[in-house]
Amino acid sequence: MKAIILSAGEGTRMRPLTLTKPKTMLPVAGKPIIQYNIEALRDCGIKDILLIVGYKEEIVKNYFKDGKDFGVNISYATQTKLKGTANAISYGKDFIEDSLIILNGDIILDEEIIDEIITDYNETKPDTLMVLTEVDDPSAFGVVELDGDKIINIIEKPKKEEAPSNLINTGIYIFNKDIFDKIDKTEVSSRGEYEITDSLSMQIEDGKIIKGHKTTKKWTDIGKPWELIEINESLLNEIKGEIKGTVEEGATIHGEVFLDEGSLIRSGVYIKGPVYIGKNCDIGPNSYIRGNSYFGDNVHVGNAVEIKNSIIMENTNVSHLSYVGDSILGSNCNIAAGTNIANLRFDNKTVKTTIKNKKIDSGRRKLGAIVGDSVKTGINSSLSPGVKIGVRATIGSGVLLYNDLESDMRVLVKQEHIIQNKKKTGQSSLDELNKK
Repeated sequence: MKAIILSAGEGTRMRPLTLTKPKTMLPVAGKPIIQYNIEALRDCGIKDILLIVGYKEEIVKNYFKDGKDFGVNISYATQTKLKGTANAISYGKDFIEDSLIILNGDIILDEEIIDEIITDYNETKPDTLMVLTEVDDPSAFGVVELDGDKIINIIEKPKKEEAPSNLINTGIYIFNKDIFDKIDKTEVSSRGEYEITDSLSMQIEDGKIIKGHKTTKKWTDIGKPWELIEINESLLNEIKGEIKGTVEEGATIHGEVFLDEGSLIRSGVYIKGPVYIGKNCDIGPNSYIRGNSYFGDNVHVGNAVEIKNSIIMENTNVSHLSYVGDSILGSNCNIAAGTNIANLRFDNKTVKTTIKNKKIDSGRRKLGAIVGDSVKTGINSSLSPGVKIGVRATIGSGVLLYNDLESDMRVLVKQEHIIQNKKKTGQSSLDELNKK
């Protein structure tokens, strides 16, 4: 059995983070999202993997290469136009030998799901096996109708009261070669895409057996920025502490903390795990690093900084006397001294943020800023909860930013200064100034 992982999309709902990286390469708890899937397949005995790439594919290829460093054999196919899932899977037509596991690259799943579906498929030999999970409201998903464990209908995004079940399609499949015959016959949908659910419907009409495999194990679809924070929290709670770098005398570490090679924790730093710190980082002195925080390689955190429940990507500096809460900072950012990234609304309501020009409620009471790559802040600047900042943007000194800032833009505060000659200014002049 071989596997295909789909990793060609742009991930527009994750902007600005995906302006410079594919969504599947965004880091959580020390690894890109897609690496968790590759390792899960490997640990279940699947070594031959085809990655369907497209958007910024060179980042994926440069990281994984031929896969040997990860214990697998990786090949690549470029989806030249994003025409839907069926089109993406069609690139596996010459890759398949007997059967294929299909995964989306932007999910995190319990590897036991892969293990159990391989066993189920090998024992029952359906034409297609589809992994199902139960949700409270299926109206935003593809919902299946079952006869026993056989899928007899697939309905896309039905009204809640009209859904035939609460079982939804997770997008995890095992196919045999028949699916490629159906994909070849699949017509473009009203969305302008070749939908794999249309190919599956053709299998149903043709009398092929599509088996539904129900699972209650963990399966997370990462589609919005705060979901990256949430899966980072979850994965960090599973890490085992290991100190490969240097911890100076006077630093305090509690809980599970992974400190990679070449990194330095300076005196006076207080770390409350779980925390992951990458290679060649410099933390402190006298900083407070709170739980569920992840630092990529070459991150510098200055004196008296507090960071809580955040993702700080590689080569980013957070200078002294700053606060970062429940936020994502991209690569190569410079957060100047005294920058405060707020994570809690003044009225204590859930934080809203903008996705595709629409205000979306994150459902989170605490959510800070989502900051793209190469952003710079000035001293004593402040970012309001839920603010998004595009790549290469600059926030000037003393700015309170409460609206999103697009890429390559700069926001400054214009102050009026009154400059006086102290030798010529008497008390009467100062009294007149105070009256004004």
